[in-house]
Amino acid sequence: DVALSLKDADIVLIAAPVAQTPAILTSIKPHLDALTVITDAGSTKADVLRCAKEILGEQFNQFIGGHPIAGAEKSGVTAALADLYVNKNVVLTPTKNTNKQSIEAVTRLWQACGANISEMTAETHDSIFACVSHLPHLLAFALVNDIAARPNAKQLFSFAASGFRDFTRIAGSSPEMWRDISLANKTALLNELSTYQDELSQLKQLLENEDGAGLQALFERASVARNAWATSNTNQNPLSC
Repeated sequence: DVALSLKDADIVLIAAPVAQTPAILTSIKPHLDALTVITDAGSTKADVLRCAKEILGEQFNQFIGGHPIAGAEKSGVTAALADLYVNKNVVLTPTKNTNKQSIEAVTRLWQACGANISEMTAETHDSIFACVSHLPHLLAFALVNDIAARPNAKQLFSFAASGFRDFTRIAGSSPEMWRDISLANKTALLNELSTYQDELSQLKQLLENEDGAGLQALFERASVARNAWATSNTNQNPLSC
């Protein structure tokens, strides 16, 4: 019973695939009081804020978008981890309408879980995560889908080892969730796909030209950048998405 569940609730945290957010907000709106703080844990923010503003109306100032940067390819209660958010980043996307009490309450909630809080606009959030989260997931899904569709897929998978496992781990993520994320962040993700296609074209050209020096230079730039990132994130759970 929604009304009973929300009775005297201080904070409502929506944790569901982002396409379900409008229906959830619609169902809870009649049962929210003037002090209830509403937040979410979705991986896209501009779409969530738009629907929250439309549905909540005058109560939109009680809503603050949130995105915990933690998790793994597994989903459901059986994949729960007690320390999942310790030393992880949580992004909050308040607007000029968000009241101070909502920001403070949601900040305290995530800090109590051990998380580090950052604030940014929804548009900045979606641009960043299209690059460093959403695009990598699409690439992993695409590679596994390509191999699985080949006539000799069984043979190919039988020889796949640690490199393949590391690169494609996130292809085991929830298809429903990533369908919703991809569509919700379509514009930013299409831009990132175009940029990545340009990078692949450059790589293909280097191979065609047998440009060993060019290949090594590209690999070295990537290796240095990746190792620097890994060193600066030594406290991050390796399963963070």
